Amino acid sequence: MDIQKELIAEFDRELATTRKLLEAIPADADMSWKANPKNMTLGRLAGHTAETAGEWARDTLSKDGLQFDMASYKPWAPTTKAELLARFDKDSGDAKKFLADLNPAKWDDNWKMTAGGQTWIDDSRYGVWRTWVVNHLIHHRAQLGRDLRALGTPIPGCYGPSADES
Repeated sequence: MDIQKELIAEFDRELATTRKLLEAIPADADMSWKANPKNMTLGRLAGHTAETAGEWARDTLSKDGLQFDMASYKPWAPTTKAELLARFDKDSGDAKKFLADLNPAKWDDNWKMTAGGQTWIDDSRYGVWRTWVVNHLIHHRAQLGRDLRALGTPIPGCYGPSADES
């Protein structure tokens, strides 16, 4: 089995499913809406989902780690669906190129993220890819589906038809 080929195919499937859910956000959605005071806004959650598939995936594949500066970090929260989809398409397209070009031997390399003098992630590149890119993407996509359902928006199927499609 060609693991690299399988990882590329899996990422392609998850990107297509993610884009379907991002497209389901109504064009006139209030991106500042929150389902609960502890939740991210709809815009921030959608933005974070897009960042995970794009910028985060790209950085996992192209860098040996990150030194995250919490003092200067400004979370991205798109204000329109068009802005969200444009960035998702561009950044996830870039990530796909890095994945296709990655030397398979690099999956074993260490990848480390620090923030505020603390180590947050210290794992193999593969471990980071699996946990902090693919699984993380699916996790936030599910949260986005929950929020869209609360707003009364029909949800597209992710792994087969949804209740709205059957």
